[in-house]
Amino acid sequence: MIRLDDVGHAYGDRTVLRDVSLRLTEARVGVIGANGSGKSTFARLLNGLVVPTTGRVTVDGLDTRTKGREIRRRVGFCFTNPDAQIVLPTVAEDVAFSLRRSGLSRAEIAAKVTDTLRRFDLSDFADASAHLLSGGQKQLLALAAILIMEPSILVCDEPTTLLDLRNASMVSELLASLPQRVVLVTHHLHLLDGFDRVLVFDQGRVVCDAAPSTAIDHYRRLMR
Repeated sequence: MIRLDDVGHAYGDRTVLRDVSLRLTEARVGVIGANGSGKSTFARLLNGLVVPTTGRVTVDGLDTRTKGREIRRRVGFCFTNPDAQIVLPTVAEDVAFSLRRSGLSRAEIAAKVTDTLRRFDLSDFADASAHLLSGGQKQLLALAAILIMEPSILVCDEPTTLLDLRNASMVSELLASLPQRVVLVTHHLHLLDGFDRVLVFDQGRVVCDAAPSTAIDHYRRLMR
């Protein structure tokens, strides 16, 4: 379980989150809100990329302030721009890099990389330049590099925003098929069909916490 207790966060004098208390246990949780509403900061709090200025965030009882590395093994994070996550020249090398501290042998790592590339339909690009892939393929690569570590939760911060319709559909279908619990920050409201719960952020606070249809209606009223 991810738990937030009276969480607030500020960047200098600018407060971006206020009084957030939540228990996240559902398989699929959506997060929506206007730009600047605090939702991306909220997403980064969930795996310790950002620690709260006030309050406490825990994952399975582990505090993000003191157990960040262990938490990031449990909670993977996918950024909006996959180029922010691609660190090595070729596709296979980039996926293998995620396992550098896994304790696996070279043969075991190679086998896992081969299996992961096949799963994400990237086998034909194993030796290709990672940065020359299409936008959709880059996002699949970023997800592959996260999911090869087998986290139990995946947090995605607007992973389809920079993609065209075809590639966005490809990534959204992949997310829908994952066994992991998913927390999805998105402006593409149709992606939340079938989700268990949707949080609406406004001015740093959760202003609605409900089923998708109710939460989306609330968000649309806010935007009017």
